[in-house]
Amino acid sequence: MRTVELVCSPGLETAVRAVWGRLAAAGLPSLARNIHPTNRPHLTLAAVDDFPPGAEHRLAELFDAALPLPVTLDRVVVLDGSAPLVWLVRPTPALTSLHAAVWDVLADADGHRPWHAPGAWVPHLSLALRFRDADLRMARAVAGGQRPTGDFAAARSYDGTDRTVSRLGRLR
Repeated sequence: MRTVELVCSPGLETAVRAVWGRLAAAGLPSLARNIHPTNRPHLTLAAVDDFPPGAEHRLAELFDAALPLPVTLDRVVVLDGSAPLVWLVRPTPALTSLHAAVWDVLADADGHRPWHAPGAWVPHLSLALRFRDADLRMARAVAGGQRPTGDFAAARSYDGTDRTVSRLGRLR
């Protein structure tokens, strides 16, 4: 599997990692416990089995033109399905347009993950996986009521086969 992800500017990443740390310190599930070197706050735009020919180059051009992209985080919620605890991202017209453009580039790819598709996609940064609704109130208190702002400063792709990332654009 290959993903297309936006990564946070340093200040926004620090804010998200601080919440990861506070969740872990409170004894709640947290991505702070994932020590793999590729683990960092990110927004997944798409995931496919593999990129079609020429897609990486087209994605790099797209991201170099679109980034940095301002972002504001919204409320902390538990998503349905696999129940991750997430910080919702306010969808702006620029973000929605970029998301659709990524899907256009990947139109010929096999194995699209439908939860990332335009119309179904819920933009978010993950805070913890497999979270219980019963702990949501505590998680919100730990996260605090802030609505951090910053930028998506770069794009990357995660390769699930060898667990590596490659840069797709910006943040030089």
